[in-house]
Amino acid sequence: MLNEKLKNHHLILASGSPRRQEFFKSLGLEFEVRLKPVKEEYPPRLTHFEISNYLAQLKALPFKNDLNPKDILITSDTIVWHENMALGKPRDSDEAFSILKSLSDKTHEVITSVCFTMTNYEKTLHNITKVTFKALSDEEITYYVKTFKPFDKAGAYGIQEWIGQIGVSKIEGSYFNVMGLPIHLVYKTLNSIVDSH
Repeated sequence: MLNEKLKNHHLILASGSPRRQEFFKSLGLEFEVRLKPVKEEYPPRLTHFEISNYLAQLKALPFKNDLNPKDILITSDTIVWHENMALGKPRDSDEAFSILKSLSDKTHEVITSVCFTMTNYEKTLHNITKVTFKALSDEEITYYVKTFKPFDKAGAYGIQEWIGQIGVSKIEGSYFNVMGLPIHLVYKTLNSIVDSH
């Protein structure tokens, strides 16, 4: 459906995340994966979705001069916001353990921002999902970190993995957003871009 509407456009997904690529495939979209390294740093004054918005836009910058008029570039960033702090990807097992320990028996927010860039257009949107973990035992956290090595994931966990299945007691908002892409918003936005461009 959407793929038919997009036939005159060229979708570029600037993400190495297998989960995000899988989402695009499941929507039946034809797209190209194009990667350019970006140092994911943001000004300390930013908070909450300002951080993920900034990083999603930052990831689009290296592509700006390479885009053709019918290209639609999609960049995104996910952060975990907990107790007024952005939790990124853990550097090692110890950090992963302490992040998960801090999320145990509490509610945090997962914020994903998506930036759509064309030669004459840019739009950034974000989505927030609230996730509550049960009280996680040290054994459960250690087992998860050791077995699943969640070092490429903001907040040190993947909700679709074992820790999400045994640990998440409540979720408010989009499940897919927690996996890294508010796919319903991407679908809606791509439809509106094609209708207006």
